[in-house]
Amino acid sequence: MTLAVAVSTDRVRAPLSAARVRALATAVLSAERIRAALLSITFVSARAIRQLNRAHLGVDGPTDVIAFALGRTGRGAPLIGDVYIAPAIARVHARRHGVAVREEVARLVVHGVLHVLGHDHPDGPARVASAMWRRQEQLIRRVYTNSQ
Repeated sequence: MTLAVAVSTDRVRAPLSAARVRALATAVLSAERIRAALLSITFVSARAIRQLNRAHLGVDGPTDVIAFALGRTGRGAPLIGDVYIAPAIARVHARRHGVAVREEVARLVVHGVLHVLGHDHPDGPARVASAMWRRQEQLIRRVYTNSQ
């Protein structure tokens, strides 16, 4: 089977190269033992992600990442999903958390892929104590920080 990851920008500048984003996403899929996937990762403006947030999640405001798990079409079929990342929002969060923008965007790639895989977390302060968050940070250390 194949892990296919398409990366595109919607007229926004992404802090990581498409090759780097593809490698990060593929590393997460492999670490989670996914053998077949069709995944798209699109970098969008703050306005575009706000529209996606409102239309699909009922929240009227920007966010940094939104992921849609489109499922599998049958037994042995690839996992299919879309991830949208807003670099402008990631920049704000990177400053707030004292990390580099590239690291924050890498974290969002990992976060989005984990959501496509079905992982979830609570909202609010409990978010950073969740199993998903701990897995995300473990993967960031393994697939991003150690490869710098």
